[in-house]
Amino acid sequence: MKKQKGFSLIELLIVVAIILIIASMAIPNLLRARMSANEASAVGAVRTLNAAEISYNSAYPTVGYAATLGALSGTACNPPSAASACLIDTQLASGTKNGYTYALTATGEPVSTYEIIASPTVPNQTGVRYFCSFADAVVRYAESAITNCDGSITPLQ
Repeated sequence: MKKQKGFSLIELLIVVAIILIIASMAIPNLLRARMSANEASAVGAVRTLNAAEISYNSAYPTVGYAATLGALSGTACNPPSAASACLIDTQLASGTKNGYTYALTATGEPVSTYEIIASPTVPNQTGVRYFCSFADAVVRYAESAITNCDGSITPLQ
């Protein structure tokens, strides 16, 4: 009889088992890294929104701060206007970006204050922390849902 070349079924099963063990250790780490990246992106987006609100208020002092995310964005920016300031990208203006949902509320006439709240789209999967900021431009975070951003919420260091 000729000697057959190749791997036996047992050898293949052992290799597959080793790969599955390594994957079971790696996948949770990848998910945690993704959540961490989403949270870092959310903090950056809140900072971008703060900077955009300050620029908007400087450019349109009779209006005050922008009342909507759409007013900070825009596609027809030649020239920018109070309704379409072109200060943020259209994806952020849609209210959802990188696993987080963004809400902007503003009050006053002219708008004298604003509040930004970033919430994970799917809590405990796209992120575990909630972020917020208001006219003082300090980014704050909480482990549970934020309904109102005020000075009692922990500032991000």
